[in-house]
Amino acid sequence: MKKRGRKALKDPHHFCVTGGGKHEGYELKGKIWIDGNEGTFLGYGRIALLEKIKQYGSISKAAKSINMSYRQAWRLISSMNRQAGKSFVETQIGGKNGGGTKLTEAGEKAIEQFWRIHKKFKKFLSKEIKNFEI
Repeated sequence: MKKRGRKALKDPHHFCVTGGGKHEGYELKGKIWIDGNEGTFLGYGRIALLEKIKQYGSISKAAKSINMSYRQAWRLISSMNRQAGKSFVETQIGGKNGGGTKLTEAGEKAIEQFWRIHKKFKKFLSKEIKNFEI
């Protein structure tokens, strides 16, 4: 019998872990996320979803591209919107071109700030692994 549902990613955490380079055979890795009053506010998966929404102009296509259900995508978007106190996406229903979704200024800013923090985090890991000795 064939399994139903989406295929699992080969390595679901490959985009979640960042390394800072190797030193004497060791590699320092870590992952970052920003917690809010409901738990996770922003993390790699949520940022990937926002970036794919920007790319495809569709929540459905964005979710499918990262092996996420449409329902889960909406849960994440709703959680981000509630915790931020503002919308990260705008949806347009129907119309001549069939509607669509785009990021708001707040959504764009969330992506930019997350990657800025990520870059600093990666530099930190790179610096710290150089000081690692046993």
